[in-house]
Amino acid sequence: MTQGKGNNSSLMPKGRLEGKVALVTGGASGIGEATVRLFAEHGAFVVAADIQDALGHQLAASIPSNSVTYHHCDVTDESQVEETINFTLQKHKTLDILFSNAGTLGPFSGILDLNLHEFDTTMAVNLRGMVATIKHAARTMVENNVRGSIICTASLAASMGGSGPHAYTMSKHALLGLVRSVCSELGAHGIRVNCVSPAAVATPLVCSLFKVKPHQVEDVASSKANLKGVVLKANHVAEAALFLASDESVYISGHNLVVDGGISVVNKIFPKE
Repeated sequence: MTQGKGNNSSLMPKGRLEGKVALVTGGASGIGEATVRLFAEHGAFVVAADIQDALGHQLAASIPSNSVTYHHCDVTDESQVEETINFTLQKHKTLDILFSNAGTLGPFSGILDLNLHEFDTTMAVNLRGMVATIKHAARTMVENNVRGSIICTASLAASMGGSGPHAYTMSKHALLGLVRSVCSELGAHGIRVNCVSPAAVATPLVCSLFKVKPHQVEDVASSKANLKGVVLKANHVAEAALFLASDESVYISGHNLVVDGGISVVNKIFPKE
């Protein structure tokens, strides 16, 4: 398997988000961190929101342009979400892009032994947290007549079963419904609502939960992938989010941009020639 490069942004024109303001939840590590860095590289002012304060502050300090600010936010607490939106407005006067990315994998047990408290926690982060961030981001976009872009991190598990734990899969299916439903309302205000759905990415969260190294996650994912010669990295998902955040996707809304190398659309029932 050829190890695909994690960042192809050097091939892209710079400044695709020049002067825009973006809020990225779950922005301190993994897909969120990669997106924060890429958005800033393309000219955006970014507020990275997370509960991982040390990582968040390190991220902001590591970007020399001073275009990234870290702010603590637990998306399960609506008051913190609203305060984070207000913080963004006070600092930058507007909000053009929301990348609602904070999430958790949740309990790994089967349905027979599912812990409903853990189930509720998963739904609170992956679904209720998305609702809260969209609600308050959209409010300020509508009030300020901003034709914004709202992007959510869904998953391959949003459109097929068996690719994640039960609670996670249910939350991502519901998230896809949320995106499609909300886009029908916010389109009247010129606000686009989309999601990105990656296959397995070796993020710190995934590696810590499974107690494995990144290459072990990537080896397993690559063995299952339909598209060979590329290893899915966080930056590939960030690049998809960049497209949906930029004016290049100005007439795309309600779309689920699947970043899975064809896994979800290919069922190899015939033997190889």
